[in-house]
Amino acid sequence: MPSLPHADLAPNTAAYETSPLVKSSGFREYDARWLLGSEINLLGVEAVGLGLGCYFHERGQRRVVVGHDFRSYSLSVKQALSLGLVRAGCEVLDIGLALSPTAYFAQFDLAAACVAMVTASHNENGWTGVKMGAAPPLTFGPDEIGAVKKLVLAGGSKARPGGSLTHIEGMAERYIADAASRCALKRPLKVVCACGNGTAGAFAPDALRRMGAEVIELDCDLDWTFPRYNPNPEDAIMLRAMGEAVRAHGADLALGFDGDGDRCGVVDDEGEEIFADKIGLMLARDLAPLHPGATFVVDVKSTGLFATDPVLAAHGAATVYWKTGHSYIKRKTAEIGALAGFEKSGHFFFSGVLGRGYDCGLTAAAAILTMLDRNPGKRLSELKRALPVAYTSLTMSPHCADDAKYGIVAEVVKAYEDLAAAGGAILGRKIAQVITVNGVRVALEDGSWLLVRASSNKPELVVVVESMRSADDMRALFRDEVKPRLAAWPAIGAYNQEI
Repeated sequence: MPSLPHADLAPNTAAYETSPLVKSSGFREYDARWLLGSEINLLGVEAVGLGLGCYFHERGQRRVVVGHDFRSYSLSVKQALSLGLVRAGCEVLDIGLALSPTAYFAQFDLAAACVAMVTASHNENGWTGVKMGAAPPLTFGPDEIGAVKKLVLAGGSKARPGGSLTHIEGMAERYIADAASRCALKRPLKVVCACGNGTAGAFAPDALRRMGAEVIELDCDLDWTFPRYNPNPEDAIMLRAMGEAVRAHGADLALGFDGDGDRCGVVDDEGEEIFADKIGLMLARDLAPLHPGATFVVDVKSTGLFATDPVLAAHGAATVYWKTGHSYIKRKTAEIGALAGFEKSGHFFFSGVLGRGYDCGLTAAAAILTMLDRNPGKRLSELKRALPVAYTSLTMSPHCADDAKYGIVAEVVKAYEDLAAAGGAILGRKIAQVITVNGVRVALEDGSWLLVRASSNKPELVVVVESMRSADDMRALFRDEVKPRLAAWPAIGAYNQEI
C-alpha cells in the first residue's frame, strides 16, 4: 500500500523529499488545481496519478492520453503524474506539449477513453493542475472528482502490473489540421490572434492562417512568466490589449485564447468586447436556419435573449439553461443531443458536423469566422447591433463563507419558489419561470431575470441581473429586489462591486 499523502509538509526538508504532499482543497468541482510546492509536491502528483489510474481501472479503462501546458514545471508534473498512472497499470499515451482540446482530440484520434491533461489554464505562474475525463467528450464532474480524491487521500490506491508509456508524435499537427478544417474563408478577414504568451501561441496562429485569415499575432511567443498579463480572455487587461490591436491594425476582429486553449474571447472591429453569451446568441442565430429545431444549452449566467429571440423562435430553436461550469454545460449538451452549448466564461461546445462536443477555442474561432463568411459585407459590430437590446449587470459577488453559502442559497431558492407559487410579482412583473438547476434564476414576464447562486470555488455568492427595459431598470432589479432580500442574512457580507 502506498504511503498516504500528508496534509502539511515543509519544503526543503527530508520529509518533503520522501513523502507525498497533496492538499485536499486542490480537488475542485470539475478539475484539480494546486500551488506547486506549498500545496502539492511531485511525490504528491505521483500519488494523484496512482489514484486516478485506479479510478480508470474501476471503470474498466486503462488507455490514457496525457499532455502538458507551457510552464517551467509542467513537464516535470506530467512525468510525475504519468509515473503514478503507469504504476496503476495504465497505458499512458504522452502527446507532449498540448492544449486541453488537443488532449481531448487525441482521445478520439487514439481511441483512448481517458485523459489527464496537466494545466492550470489561465492561473498565475506557480499553479498546476489536472483536467480529467474517462468518457469523451466529457470531463469529470463532482462525483468523479470526489471518487478520485477519496482514492488519493484515503489510501484506496493500489499498484498494478502492465503499465506502459508511449510518446506519440505529430499530435499537434493533427489537431491543428482538424480544427482548421472547420473553416475555409471566402472573404478576406484580418484577425488579431491574442494568446497572452500562453500555450495557445504554439497552435492558434497557424490554425487561423489555415482557415484563410490574415493573422496579426499579439503576445503569441510562449513565455511562462506571462510578462504582459495572464492569458485570460475574460480579463479586462487582455481585452483592452486586443481592442487596441484591432484599432491599430484596422482588423476585422480579435480572438483571444486562454492558457490551455479551451476558451475563446472576442473583440469586434470597433475594438469592443462581446461577452461570450452574446457571441453564443449570434452563433445560434447563424446556425438556427441551417439546423431547424436545434437545441442550444447555455449557463444560468447567460443572457435571457436566448429565450425571447425572434430569429431562434422562427426556426423552432429551443434553449436549455443549465448549471454554470464547463463540465456541466459539456455534459448537458451531450446528454440531450444539443447542437451547441455556450458558457459565459468563453467555453463553446459544438456537436455533430460542427465539432466533437468538447470545449475548444479554435473550434469556436472557426464557427465565428464561418459566421462572418456567411454574412458577406457585414462586420461583426453590425451583427452585434442586430441583437435585441438587453441590459446585463456585471457579476456581483458578496462574501459568504463556504460553510454557509449553500444553506443560504437553498433558503433563497425556496423564497422565490414560494413567491412564484403565490402568484407574486417583482417590480410589477409576474414571475414567468423559476430555474433551480444552479441556485435560482427568476425569469420575469418581460424576459428580465435575476440570478443568485453559490460560487463554485470561492467563499461568496454570485449575483447577476438583466433587464429588457433599461439600464435603470437593471439597477433597480438589484437595488430594490436582490440586495434587500439578501440583506436578511447577516452571513452575507460586502459585495466585490455594485451597479
